[in-house]
Amino acid sequence: MTGRSLAESYLRKAEARLLALDTLMGAQAFSDVVQEAQEIVELTLKAALRLVGVEPPKVHDVSALLREYEDRLTGFPVEMVAAVSTSLRKERELAFYGDVDFIPDEHYALTDAEKARDGARLVVAAVRQLVQRLDR
Repeated sequence: MTGRSLAESYLRKAEARLLALDTLMGAQAFSDVVQEAQEIVELTLKAALRLVGVEPPKVHDVSALLREYEDRLTGFPVEMVAAVSTSLRKERELAFYGDVDFIPDEHYALTDAEKARDGARLVVAAVRQLVQRLDR
């Protein structure tokens, strides 16, 4: 398996998971939308790095690495996708696990879920466009 084929696998998985966000939205599982959107963004950005020959680390936010290799990502909206990644990373554990004084189902609302879903869609679309540019 090449880095390219693994990256494309990541992207296909992320695109399939986007569909799950709509189901979670319909169930009003807003904290789950936030948590799943973070995983989609993480997987997708790791695909972008693999596409340009960078082995991504096993961390949840690769924004610093995107900035470091921005010269390989010509035309890619690094700052925009990095902002989405960093924002969702901050919410990851709370959205999933909560805390003694933080119940995810009580904290996250429709607007939080919509923002997370829209961010995930934006990142997936940007990486899909990166693939198309690299194919030319």
